[in-house]
Amino acid sequence: MINEIKDDAQSRMDKSIESFRISLQKIRTGRAHPSLLSHLTVSYYGVETPLTQAATISVQDSRTLVVQPFEASMVQPVEKALMESDLGITPNTAGNVIRLPLPALTEERRRDMTKIVRSEAEAAKVAIRNIRRDSNSTLKEFESEKEISEDELHKGEDDVQKITDLHVKKIDEMSAVKEKELMEI
Repeated sequence: MINEIKDDAQSRMDKSIESFRISLQKIRTGRAHPSLLSHLTVSYYGVETPLTQAATISVQDSRTLVVQPFEASMVQPVEKALMESDLGITPNTAGNVIRLPLPALTEERRRDMTKIVRSEAEAAKVAIRNIRRDSNSTLKEFESEKEISEDELHKGEDDVQKITDLHVKKIDEMSAVKEKELMEI
């Protein structure tokens, strides 16, 4: 019973970490990287499809991404999806190749991005703490209904706290790496 609660907390916290990782990928560091476009979707014959399934994304140089749709008819929809994205990048189309020149980040923009990373990290930590609170309240319910002893309650709470500490540490590490990337010129 306690193990089920711990396993549930672990899997929910892992999902929070994954969500945080995805949100970090969307934050542009100034260097071209294919993962900048991984969250975009394109209308492919009326169906929203991930851009990675409709085109090849590669890095031309440190500031340029190249997108090559698999079909010539997909150039316009891919270009439209790129223009409507929240990346603030204007695509240059030449035939079947779409180039995305990434502008250099200013010092002020880097600081703004760092603030965004910190707020995303804090939101992820809050989500993890809420999961801990839910798990601990479930353990307390079991203890009050005499399904587990007081010792088992404390052991379960300690185990959940260890899992929480591990995940919070992981978030801190991920945000520190992203901040370091952002501040590199």
